[in-house]
Amino acid sequence: MGHLQDIIVSLVDHYGYGGLFVVMALGNIGAPIGSEVVLPLSGALTATGHLANLWLTIVTTVIGELAGGTVGYLIGRFGGRPLIDNYGKYVHLTHENLNRVHSFFERYGSFAIFICRFIPVIRGIVSIPAGLAEMNLVHFYAWYALGSLGFCGLLVFLGFEAGDHIDSLTGMLHRGGLLVAIGAVIVMIALWLVLRRRSERRA
Repeated sequence: MGHLQDIIVSLVDHYGYGGLFVVMALGNIGAPIGSEVVLPLSGALTATGHLANLWLTIVTTVIGELAGGTVGYLIGRFGGRPLIDNYGKYVHLTHENLNRVHSFFERYGSFAIFICRFIPVIRGIVSIPAGLAEMNLVHFYAWYALGSLGFCGLLVFLGFEAGDHIDSLTGMLHRGGLLVAIGAVIVMIALWLVLRRRSERRA
């Protein structure tokens, strides 16, 4: 984790938000970036003045994820199954992970994209099978953006609040605190969706 932190700090120090954007984009086409470390760390770098603004940091991470997701979608849609069979192993897109994603698609439809944004490893490759399935782009981007906003926003904010104590926070996330944080985000967003649907029915 320390080596990864050094690399990220160096990228952000040298390239600012451009470096953060690249890191997040790569993490969303299967590169082993480790978002549960990158995001709190970017929040801490914002708190300590390496990055200028909390909201700009969050927006940059989300846009970076969308950019990486777009590349993944295009790979899946136009590269097809042969490309995934030949090179998927290099980005954790094994047959087992691909089957897991497809089972989510079959059960939840496009909403599966939102769910997968909170699942380690799967969150970084879900756009590829979405492209392979030729998922509707409007639905894909809507759920991808919403899931990324919840995931990135929460972890960046936690890192921002931790500041110089970021090491203890990232350690907690690796010990299971990440699952609690993710669960809280899912519950809040699911509650919001239920309340919104009820209000639409009443209208």
